[in-house]
Amino acid sequence: MRKTFIIVAGALFLVLSINAIMAEQPDSEGWISLFDGKTLKGWKASERPENWTVVDGVIQGQGARSHLFYMGRDFKNFDFKADVKTRKGTNSGIYFHTKYQDGGWPTQGYECQVNVTQRDPVKTGSLYNVVKLYETPAKDDEWWTQQITVKGKNIQVRINGKIVLDYTEPEGVQGPIRLSEGTFAFQQHDPGSLV
Repeated sequence: MRKTFIIVAGALFLVLSINAIMAEQPDSEGWISLFDGKTLKGWKASERPENWTVVDGVIQGQGARSHLFYMGRDFKNFDFKADVKTRKGTNSGIYFHTKYQDGGWPTQGYECQVNVTQRDPVKTGSLYNVVKLYETPAKDDEWWTQQITVKGKNIQVRINGKIVLDYTEPEGVQGPIRLSEGTFAFQQHDPGSLV
């Protein structure tokens, strides 16, 4: 299984280790970098592309709803790891098995919620509209590692190495929210969130 590695910082800022570069070849530990730490090369914003910038080595989203899609290739089974830090009141998400679309909320794939204190009761680690967690070990203004692992029909979400969600998709699931294959997308939820 190829590992997909992105470190996420700030109010869900994205940043990779200092020496990481975007590459399709895995590094010595098996990770594939999806962000070069300098540009949005390989990524495409849906609505409001001006809301996404790279600031001090991190991808930053600010303003009204927008999603930033990885355009390199699709993934099926993977490990995805992100180091995340949110400010109070931030709502965001990490989509997987999704497809690029020009606007609106992504309609395909799962969203792994990133929300510690925003008013939405569905908290970090949840699979939005599928498995709801109302508490999370993640804390605003502190770094945590959020890892999503997909293997066959199983999805695991870890926060700081602790499994907070272990979900096996039932056979015969129809519709757009299901495991198949696809890309990743980051969510800029609302003007009150800095992603």
